[in-house]
Amino acid sequence: MVDADLSVLFSGSALWALAFYVPLSGPIARFEAELVAAGVAEIKRQVLLVLSSVALAVGVGVVWQLLLSWALSPSWAASMALLAVLATGFWVLANRE
Repeated sequence: MVDADLSVLFSGSALWALAFYVPLSGPIARFEAELVAAGVAEIKRQVLLVLSSVALAVGVGVVWQLLLSWALSPSWAASMALLAVLATGFWVLANRE
């Protein structure tokens, strides 16, 4: 039973990280501006931006999954994460011109 709970916890965390990736990537613009001002090379800057936005999304996703798992249950939190991923995808598509 513990293995099933852990797999739901990990999959829910991954889904939340995916759901938060796009919204949390926007505020990274200040970090990008600081990298440009510091004179960091383009390829290094891109790698740092991707790694930082992925790390931020994963961190927030894990914390959010743990909080919702505590409040609801791991399976409900994972289901809500799937809905959040679909909603994020919908809003990304809706914002395209």
